[in-house]
Formats: sequence, structure tokens, C-alpha cells
Amino acid sequence: MLINGDFSRRALVHAERIDWIASPARGVDRRMLFRIGAEKARATSIVRYAAGSRFARHEHPGGEEFLVLDGTFQDESGDFPAGSYVRNPPGTGHAPGSDGGCVIFVKLWQFRQGDGERIVRLPGEGGSWRLRPGAASSKVLFDGDGERVLLEDWQAGGTVEVENPDGLELLVLSGDFTESGDVLDRWTWLRLPAGQPLHATAGEGGARVWMKAGKLLHDDVCPFESAAEAEEKSR
Repeated sequence: MLINGDFSRRALVHAERIDWIASPARGVDRRMLFRIGAEKARATSIVRYAAGSRFARHEHPGGEEFLVLDGTFQDESGDFPAGSYVRNPPGTGHAPGSDGGCVIFVKLWQFRQGDGERIVRLPGEGGSWRLRPGAASSKVLFDGDGERVLLEDWQAGGTVEVENPDGLELLVLSGDFTESGDVLDRWTWLRLPAGQPLHATAGEGGARVWMKAGKLLHDDVCPFESAAEAEEKSR
């Protein structure tokens, strides 16, 4: 399966306008934004857990990064309410689910080899970042080798420009903004190739945006491996 696999082109998905697709776990559905591969894939998705649903315990040989959009996500390490941001590095595993139901934005198999730091930012946590024109607040959730993840609030009607030397990916969490003639509203995902800066104008209610700046696919991204190879490494 190949969805938005050409990193040299702008990619835009209005996620709330596309169908949910059932996952292998009962009660867990997905809206696919980017995918290279079948069930095991480099993937960026919005995933919905019905109340009481969960996946069996599994490993993440290529790492997992997620942001809770609605409800409370749960696994053995705790409860993560809406606004929580988590990076589970390669080699970690869990049995995720949600007692009351939740929606998450999740990226799989996109970690660099050797990135072994687990990051947990609960709602409101993270360091302050310098404000760009048009932004009311900017919080850094992760700043690592080759990528930076920010949570920003953009002022109503504000013009926001973001340089993009390496690649840029955004998800609208609330409100809306206009870019290249398109209105991006809640849960719209945008990916811009390196060298294409962002020129955005926030709507009359402003916008809250999750944003990642950095190479869209690292040169040393974790390679796919078989389940047997992953199990051997974990011993």
C-alpha cells in the first residue's frame, strides 16, 4: 500500500472527510494519511479506539510517536489524556487501549536508528520556544538530532511564515488556517517538501497546530525487520 509516498510533493489530507478503516483489533479504526507498506508499514494515521477496545501487546521495532487528540489513551505505563505527546523508541512495546475511547495521531517506523530516548509530555508540559510573527504561543515537545516538534497557537487572522530547509509536517488540532488556497480545519494534515516554506493565515478563531520540522524520512531510519529478528534483539 502506498499513500502519499512521494516526499518531493506537497501532501494534504482533510482527515475528517475520509472513511475510517478497520484495523486488526476489534473496535480500533484508522484514517490513513501516509503509508508505505501493508499491515507492517511506515505510517502516519489518525486512530480511533472505541470504549473498551485495545490491541494485544506488541513491539515497536521502528518506534512509535503519538499525540492524543481526544479522550484518554492507556497502556501499562499510565493514562494519557488529550494533549499528551509520547515518543516510544525502537524496541519498546505495550498493550494499548482505552476504557472510555480515544483518538490519537500516530507515526510508526519513522525513528532514526539509535534514537533510544522515551519522551512523555503531558498536557501543558514542554519548554517555551521563540515566538514567530502571528503566533500567540509556542511550546517545544521534542528537539532532537534532525527534528523539532512544536505545539503552537496562532493568532486570529495572523499571518504565519515558517522556513522549511529540510521538511515540514503539520496537523491542525483546532481552529483553521489557509495555505495555498486551501482551508485546513480540525485534524487536517499537511506535509511540505524541503525548500517549500509555509505561508499561512489563521482563521477568525485562530488555530492550534502540531508541527514537526526536519527531514521527512531520515537517511538512517530504522529498517523493516521480521518479527523473529525483533524478538531476538529484545532478548
